[in-house]
Amino acid sequence: MNGQVIFIDDEAAIRQAVQQWLELSGFSVRTCDSAQQALNLIDRHFAGVVISDVRMPGIDGLSLLEQLVALDAELPVIMVTGHGDVPMAVQALRQGAYDFIEKPFTPERLLDSVRRAQDKRRLVCENRQLREQFQRKDRIESQLLGVSRAMETLRRQVLELAGTSVNVLLRGETGSGKERVARCLHDFSRRAAKPFVALNCAAIPETIFESELFGHESGAFTGAQGKRIGRIEHADGGTLFLDEVESLPLAQQAKLLRVLQERTFERLGSNRSIQVDLRVISAAKPDLLDEARAGRFREDLVYRLNLAELHIPPLRERREDIPVLFEHFAAQAAERHGREAPALAPAELAHLLGHDWPGNVRELINAAERHALGLSGHSSPPASDQSLAAQLEAFEAQCLHKALQQCRGNIGEVMALLQLPRRTLNEKMQRHGISRQDYLPAGAEDD
Repeated sequence: MNGQVIFIDDEAAIRQAVQQWLELSGFSVRTCDSAQQALNLIDRHFAGVVISDVRMPGIDGLSLLEQLVALDAELPVIMVTGHGDVPMAVQALRQGAYDFIEKPFTPERLLDSVRRAQDKRRLVCENRQLREQFQRKDRIESQLLGVSRAMETLRRQVLELAGTSVNVLLRGETGSGKERVARCLHDFSRRAAKPFVALNCAAIPETIFESELFGHESGAFTGAQGKRIGRIEHADGGTLFLDEVESLPLAQQAKLLRVLQERTFERLGSNRSIQVDLRVISAAKPDLLDEARAGRFREDLVYRLNLAELHIPPLRERREDIPVLFEHFAAQAAERHGREAPALAPAELAHLLGHDWPGNVRELINAAERHALGLSGHSSPPASDQSLAAQLEAFEAQCLHKALQQCRGNIGEVMALLQLPRRTLNEKMQRHGISRQDYLPAGAEDD
């Protein structure tokens, strides 16, 4: 396909002729008989070209042009008229029209204008996408901290999935940051302006689970005073995050499956169906298919929840992130308590890198808070059984990451800072899977 076109004209014969011409040339064409119909189809993300007659009942072409320019000043709009009105053509071009074509026109004249307009629109959309990618990359790096390859991969996967509406299953150990990842999937999606509703399935007693999830009407059960909006209804238009979803009672699993299949549900005590539009992100520690084989989870629900799966790496598998995370959380804690965070001594850093962190990021946050309060000496994490060589490797990788970040990818400055020759630096970066490109300023080119 060469691109998308929306053609507006109140004459059916002209709409049909133009549609045939453009489709024979490989364009995807949508015709409208009024400006209002077209406005309902177009937003700032429309990647095509608009062609509109000028003289139409209701909203005329110039009024439509005014509204489209206000929506997106870079949207190519080609105006068509059969009246040969030169002042009108000048006015349309001044208002932001891309081109002005007089009836009767040949297919070649129209196709030439549409092709040029589509080329322009493609460049505009590509440049916007690149800018948005840089902006999103900067923003997500402040949300999902870490310099390890595992975290770079996770950030890329989150941004890719955030642009879709598929349900996502997060797998990871306790404290690894599953809710933070779920929040990023919501915040970087088109649902970001709508609610993000989190529910820990293991924390809700089974007796009130249905009411919590689906809500209830007044008098639905003893003690039900007044109507209650459930979590599903509250998440309408946004995202529902089900943490520890393996703890979801079997009876509620069947009802959740129906919501995902039919996009409707009923409050407890009501027969009225309510439509809902939501994305479900769930998190689990065990393999849900293993839970299904054991009879504790519905297999059909697993496939509905797990259209895409993300693995959240434990902290022990990304040790080079430990100093960055520790410094960040210690600085936050110090600011909360109105004091300066004490410097991290080499021996303390060695302890941090040597610990296996069974509680993952949550445990690290606790250690950073104690450090900020001057209590870290009372709770230094014990050294793990990891070899000295492995601990030194993790520390070396962290030093490289920090130097590249500080020097914004300038290899000459990194060589001077770390006092390393170019060949040695290259070998170390290659061994740790570190790319200079990841540290260059946005828009800079690698040499």
